[in-house]
Amino acid sequence: MEEQLIFAWAMIFCIAIAPVYGEYYSKIVIPSSKVEKVTNLHFFLHDTLSGENPSAVLVGRANLTRKDHSPVPFGSLFAIDDPLRVGPEPTSKIIGNAQGLYLSSSQDASKFTIVLYADFTFTTGKFKGSSFSIFSRNPVTEVKREVAIVGGRGRFRMARGFAHIKTSYYNATTGDAILDYKVTLYHY
Repeated sequence: MEEQLIFAWAMIFCIAIAPVYGEYYSKIVIPSSKVEKVTNLHFFLHDTLSGENPSAVLVGRANLTRKDHSPVPFGSLFAIDDPLRVGPEPTSKIIGNAQGLYLSSSQDASKFTIVLYADFTFTTGKFKGSSFSIFSRNPVTEVKREVAIVGGRGRFRMARGFAHIKTSYYNATTGDAILDYKVTLYHY
């Protein structure tokens, strides 16, 4: 019993002393020599669900939407590896790709909305090897919409900003789409 009492007092002593010897270190560095840059980009994302070589594939679907025959029913999760092109033509030059996921998140088909997470990587030109990330709600049925840019790497390290998206082409039967992206990035 005496040993337990000594152990209890030792534990109380250790707990009481810990805050005295604990140390929190923080250093705030304000980069005075770094000037924030603004980069504007314009490209087209080609999202293909049909054919022998689709760039977006269904990886999960809610059991409740089995009777919904739209190409992207509510609760469907797609993995994407969509090419980024300089123009809306399927033969225009590829400058990168968008890899990630999107989820059909609207029950009302007339207000079709997805939640998009994708990393937009450039494979040619002065931004080769750099990317930015989008994680945002995308109300697809709206003519012009805006999504949030939440990060980046390479020349777009610590990027933030937005992208305006306009649908250039959409096939309601197959779900194939060509999207016009106008991006504004703020980065160092």
